[in-house]
Amino acid sequence: MNTISLLIGAERRAAGNGATFVRNNPLDGTVATTAPAATVADAVAAVEAAQAAFPAWSRLGPNQRRSYLVKAADALDARTADFIAAMAAETGASAMWAGFNVHLAADMLREAAALTTQINGEVIPSDVPGSLAMAVRQPAGVVLGMAPWNAPVILATRAIAVPLACGNTVVLKGSELCPQTHGLIIDALFEAGLPAGVVNFVTNAPEDAGAVVEAMVAHPAVRRVNFTGSTRVGKIIAGLCAKYIKPSVLELGGKAPFVVLDDADLDAAVNACAFGAFANSGQICMSTERIVVDAKVADAFTQKLAVKAASLPLADPRTGPAVLGSVVDMATVQRCNHLIDDALAKGAKLLCGGKADSTLMPATLLDHVTAEMSIYHEESFGPVKGIVRVEGEEAAITCANDNPYGLSSAVFSRDTARAWNVAQRIESGICHINGPTVHDEAQMPFGGVKESGFGRFGGRAGIESFTELRWITMQTTPRQLPF
Repeated sequence: MNTISLLIGAERRAAGNGATFVRNNPLDGTVATTAPAATVADAVAAVEAAQAAFPAWSRLGPNQRRSYLVKAADALDARTADFIAAMAAETGASAMWAGFNVHLAADMLREAAALTTQINGEVIPSDVPGSLAMAVRQPAGVVLGMAPWNAPVILATRAIAVPLACGNTVVLKGSELCPQTHGLIIDALFEAGLPAGVVNFVTNAPEDAGAVVEAMVAHPAVRRVNFTGSTRVGKIIAGLCAKYIKPSVLELGGKAPFVVLDDADLDAAVNACAFGAFANSGQICMSTERIVVDAKVADAFTQKLAVKAASLPLADPRTGPAVLGSVVDMATVQRCNHLIDDALAKGAKLLCGGKADSTLMPATLLDHVTAEMSIYHEESFGPVKGIVRVEGEEAAITCANDNPYGLSSAVFSRDTARAWNVAQRIESGICHINGPTVHDEAQMPFGGVKESGFGRFGGRAGIESFTELRWITMQTTPRQLPF
């Protein structure tokens, strides 16, 4: 069992009223972490600590901010073993997935460090004689970041890194399902020596989430909100941001289509599909959710994919190597079992895997999925995936777009020009040609369309999200005014 603390300004402390909550291991129910159940007053104090630190941090030279972020990346890397243990205990994640989380999160800090000298503007020609007109990017203020449990190191670091690089200060609200994992990120930043209040950390009991989040969103010092999580909760956050007129970046649910055209390299497509569908047991926002296959190659493709999926190791991640570890809770098991029952009752064919009675769920494939089945529409967010057979390219595009989400997608074809034209017509923020739906790089503009959210994380797009664009003019000669 691990006990963590809040970070408010320079102080590591308990909740103001001493309250705590526990996170249990999803496999055996043992207590994994005890964390502070922050009060509304604690949340407000965290925002005010960030507000107090903002003037000095925003004026700090870019190379000084860079140095802090590089140190934080090194400190994060050094904690890889701790992250692996924490993720296994809190979310049931495999060591492979946890290690990848740390690797990419450290890269995000290093990429953010490189961005500190890339925050610039432009001179815009003015019709006013002698007017020097400039578009200038400046730090926005306090940024509130909220990250989920499924890729906890990546997504919490993403909520922090570019905002810090841009000169903002941050409050991170940790997930109730992985407070220790998120706390380890704060430990790394603390070790890097960031000035007091630049990064603050709040955890809350699940029943207090609404009050704690609204108190922070409502605070006048908070100038940006970023949230990664479900579309259901994202709509609540978007409503709060609208209520208090706060710009936000939302990365929400997905139903990523994986399109296999009739001229695809089937072996390459199978490997990419298996990775995209079953990495972290399918609990990734970019996870392949709908496998769309041209009927001409469907038999050959599904046979190969079923063999691959059935071979993926399933085990308790605390006992040894595994590709599929535990899913996050029994609610996931119940949801996926329902999707399997519903699909089979309506004519789908089970290729491998099947229903589970514990959080160790096998890789499961359902063939001949149709629009009448729940799995066609609903995000499984687990290792249960549906295969839809279609007749031709137009039908594949229609099927890929037949859902309210639009985060990631993939298209496989040996004809790259053909694949490019298909990719342009798929309604998603991200599309990979001849690659898996699960792929992320720190410098890329990451985000979705439709009910997958809006705004972008990463690279220069991240700078645009977490800075204010101001128009400033300087009159260099006498100006003739009309009166």
